[in-house]
Amino acid sequence: MSSSPIPTRVVLLSGPSGSGKSSLAARTGLPVLRLDDFYKEGDDPTLPSVEGTSDIDWDSPGSWDADAAVAAVVELCRTGRTTVPVYDLATSARVGRDSLDIGRTPLFVAEGIFAADIVARCQDLGVLADALCLRGRPSTTFRRRLVRDLREGRKSVGFLVRRGWRLMRAERGIVARQRELGAYPCGKDEALGRFAAAAAGRCRRAPAARTSA
Repeated sequence: MSSSPIPTRVVLLSGPSGSGKSSLAARTGLPVLRLDDFYKEGDDPTLPSVEGTSDIDWDSPGSWDADAAVAAVVELCRTGRTTVPVYDLATSARVGRDSLDIGRTPLFVAEGIFAADIVARCQDLGVLADALCLRGRPSTTFRRRLVRDLREGRKSVGFLVRRGWRLMRAERGIVARQRELGAYPCGKDEALGRFAAAAAGRCRRAPAARTSA
């Protein structure tokens, strides 16, 4: 009698912007779903703004399409393939669509700053292997983020500097929130160890997200 195929599961990799999620995901050698491609477009009337400014708050979960992201994760787990938007951060627009085919791999990574926001949903749907929040020194994250964003021309210089200072001051709170949502905070070495455990089938599922009374 043949054994049932191993179900595909996802490791959700969150963390503050600039914490090194993309480079860590690449180091795992696993297929990667880029959750940042599910940002809303810049003309979407539901986009939130930074309090007291006219800047769009791209660090608020309200700037992101969580439903579409969850649907893509579940489709990858069930079929091994899905179609994802191609998002241009510089223009805040979807510029196309692309196919992602992970074959029959039993594990893949979904990484992005809002990954923790879908931990509970992925756990309820039975597709979660682990959920991690990559953390480091706020000053290091600030420098890495600013250099990357300037190099890639993601937004205007003034916007990037304002955003960078705001995120550096808020970083510990960002990590705390992602922990509350069920993502395990850790550095790169520990994260790689947890990826190896998940790949070996030793899933360390995140605790259920806490809700306020």
